Amino acid sequence: MKAVVMTRPGGPEVLETVELPDPEPRAPTEMLVRVHAAGVNPVDTKLRARGTYYPDRLPAILGCDGAGVVEAVGPEVRRFRPGDAVWWCNGGIGGEPGNYAELAVVDERFAAPKPERLDFVHAAAAPLVLITAWESLHDRARVAAGQRVLVHAGAGGVGHVAIQLAREAGCAVATTVSDEEKARFVEGLGAERIIRYREEDFVEAVRVWAGDGADVALDTVGGETFTRSFAATRHYGDLVTLLQPPPDTDWKEARLRNLRVSLELMLTPMHRGLTAARRHQADILERCARLFDEGRLRVHVSGTYPLAEAAEAHRRLEAGGMIGKLVLVVRP
Repeated sequence: MKAVVMTRPGGPEVLETVELPDPEPRAPTEMLVRVHAAGVNPVDTKLRARGTYYPDRLPAILGCDGAGVVEAVGPEVRRFRPGDAVWWCNGGIGGEPGNYAELAVVDERFAAPKPERLDFVHAAAAPLVLITAWESLHDRARVAAGQRVLVHAGAGGVGHVAIQLAREAGCAVATTVSDEEKARFVEGLGAERIIRYREEDFVEAVRVWAGDGADVALDTVGGETFTRSFAATRHYGDLVTLLQPPPDTDWKEARLRNLRVSLELMLTPMHRGLTAARRHQADILERCARLFDEGRLRVHVSGTYPLAEAAEAHRRLEAGGMIGKLVLVVRP
C-alpha cells in the first residue's frame, strides 16, 4: 500500500510517500479498512514538528481521523462486514499506524457506521473535532438547555462543531472570530453573539451579553486567552481548555469565581489504552451520525489534497487563519 510516513521530527518535508506491505488484522475484533479519506488536524502538525507520543517508533504514519470501507474482518467482529462504510478516530500518534495510508487496521469497538448523508471526505474531517467538542461540552462542562456558552475560535475545526453541539443542547452561543468572513460563517451556524476579538475585548463583550459571564467557556486557543477567560466565565461556572495551562498562570480570578476548570485531551484513551473510554468515543460518533443524517449538524471542509501532498496540507494548516478542516483524499 501507499502511505505517507514521518521519518523524523521536523518541518513538512519530513513527510514522505512510500510503499509499505499491506497491514493485517491481528486481534479477532480488528478490521482491515480501505481508507478513502483522512482528516488533517493540528495535532498532526504538532506531532510531526515535535515528535510523536512514541519517539522510538519511527517512521510513523500520522493521521487520527479516517473514513473508508471495510475489506476484511476478524473472527469476532460482529458489528460490521466487508463493504460497510465506517468512520473512526484511531492511531496516528506514533503507536498504532494512522490514516495517511491506503489501508488501516481498526478495532470494531472504536469505529462507527459512516453517516449516510456525508461523503467520505466530510466524514473523515469530523471524528476528532466531534469527540473533542462533545467531551468538552457534555462530559466536562455538562451543558444544559438555557445556558450561555462561549466558544473561542468558532470558525476553527473544534469551534465550528462546538457551536452547533451547544445549540443542539439548547444553549445560546457567543464566539470569537478574527474577521468578517469568519463572522458570517459562524452566524450561519447559529452563534448569537459574534465577538471580533481584534476590535473588541471579549471579556467585556461576554459580560455585557451574559451578565456575570458565560455559564460555560470552551478555550481552543490557550495561553492568554485561557487566563483571560476566567473573568468571562460566571461565578461557579465551567471553563474547559484543550491546551495545557501556562506554568505561570495566575489562578486568582478562577479561584475567586469558584470556577470548575477542566482539561480536555481526547487522545488520552488511545494513548493510555482505556478501552471503555474509547468505546464511549465511538458511541459519540454514532450519536453525531444521527445528527448529520437528520440535517442538524454539518462539518466544513475548506480544502482537500491528494495523499501524496500531505506536506502541503500541513503547510496550509500551519499558516493559520483557516475555516473548518482540511482532508487528504486517499481514494478519489
